[in-house]
Amino acid sequence: MTYATLRMTEVINMAEVINIVHCGISEVGKFLKGSVMEGCSTVSRVFVVCDRNVRRLAERIGFEADGIFELDATEGNKDFSTVVEIDHWLMEQGADRNALVLGIGGGITTDMTGFAASVYKRGVRFAFIPTTLLSQVDAAIGGKNGVNLDSYKNMIGVIRQPEAVFICPEPLETLPYRQIVSGASELLKTFIIDNSKGLYEEAVRTLSAIRQAGGDISGYSQSLNSLIAEAAMIKAGIAGRDPFEKGERRLLNLGHTFAHAIEKLSGEKIPHGEAVSIGIVLASRLAEKLGLAKIGLSDCLEADFKACGMPVLCPFEVGELTGAMRKDKKAEGNIIHFILPSGIGSVSVKDMTPGEATRLLQE
Repeated sequence: MTYATLRMTEVINMAEVINIVHCGISEVGKFLKGSVMEGCSTVSRVFVVCDRNVRRLAERIGFEADGIFELDATEGNKDFSTVVEIDHWLMEQGADRNALVLGIGGGITTDMTGFAASVYKRGVRFAFIPTTLLSQVDAAIGGKNGVNLDSYKNMIGVIRQPEAVFICPEPLETLPYRQIVSGASELLKTFIIDNSKGLYEEAVRTLSAIRQAGGDISGYSQSLNSLIAEAAMIKAGIAGRDPFEKGERRLLNLGHTFAHAIEKLSGEKIPHGEAVSIGIVLASRLAEKLGLAKIGLSDCLEADFKACGMPVLCPFEVGELTGAMRKDKKAEGNIIHFILPSGIGSVSVKDMTPGEATRLLQE
């Protein structure tokens, strides 16, 4: 059992630390009830919000919760009405301002849990046990909590840090292989942004081996857990230094502008992680068109992603993405800060309109 803390030295009026805790499921109670986390006061009542598919995990957290709210964690249910249901349930359960809400599930669950807790009684404490690879390396870390609006991703939300993110190995052991693939894109994205330890190459080797093993992670759990820990710390560090996305945090959007448009056009039939891998390939092609990356980077990324079982081909004509990108929540007027890779471990920001980007890709 290990415990990691990242101080947010440049942040004012926010939590001073991001708590990332690596432990077994049954040890979560030692942290929440024992209050061993730095800066956290005693927790008396804990209310669980969980994806109904992982309800069994809510019964293994080392203590009996004061209540469990199950939800269907789908993009269609990730809206304000579900948040109201959660908050209404908390009120009925008698949750006061000293309560803590524990979200157990993937990124959809943690996003909704964090948002619901952030607005209930003007904000109560919350923590997460992310249960997918994607949420362990990305979605549950950084303090972004929100819901969709008319199928546009995370258009309503707040930035508020959880008390802790508990990264536990057990949930990944029975995860369907497609969800491993979906999370692989965010894992590799992180190391494309920061490859100071050479972990991109190690991640490609590990994920390729898992694919060759038919999706069985049992022989690679130690390597995978180590990569997850490193990726989580990289994201937490970036989010801590730039919580409101004024500069460095924008880099985490690598591939995401294209990805959100792909998700929208697919009617959410393409999972987020799969859309991100396609989006990163499109971003690398755009970087080549602009002369920000050497020709061949996109081919290398495509080959690596395919080896890891990740999709790389956009199912739509690139021009079709333009309209959806214009409504991206990160658009400033008609300008989007496109995050483009110039190499493994190096990315840059290029301000463009969606139309300019898609026209270049169509040339």
